[in-house]
Amino acid sequence: MDQIDNQILSIIHENARITVSEMSRKIAMSQPAVTERLRKLEEQGVIKGYKAVLSPSKLIKYTTAFVLLKSNNCKEFEEFGEASPEIIDFYRTSGEYNYLLKVVTATSETLEAFLERCNTFGFSSTLVVLSTRFEDKSLVADAKLL
Repeated sequence: MDQIDNQILSIIHENARITVSEMSRKIAMSQPAVTERLRKLEEQGVIKGYKAVLSPSKLIKYTTAFVLLKSNNCKEFEEFGEASPEIIDFYRTSGEYNYLLKVVTATSETLEAFLERCNTFGFSSTLVVLSTRFEDKSLVADAKLL
């Protein structure tokens, strides 16, 4: 990967719906060259997919929390996690806690109900998000666009 690939990745991270022609103008490359680079990045697995960013509040989801959970029954908890729509990110971790979850619910009451269901799998510690400075920061360096 070179600086041009980084620019392409930065551009599609910001707006995955950008047209190849608009992207080619931003980085001063031909459309076929940009298309070929995109194809190679996809084939190499650098670009895993394209998706929409959804607004939790527009979906009536006002409460976000991070839950650390210590479980003695990992297999059953992972099955619970897959079936729980409140969990939007699910990580297996090292240290005192086995799991870190990002949970989004409608209210603090629905968060509480979710946590009660989690208690059957072990001990948890919950951090409720008060505000968000940024999310989904780009994995590539901030490429200066031409």
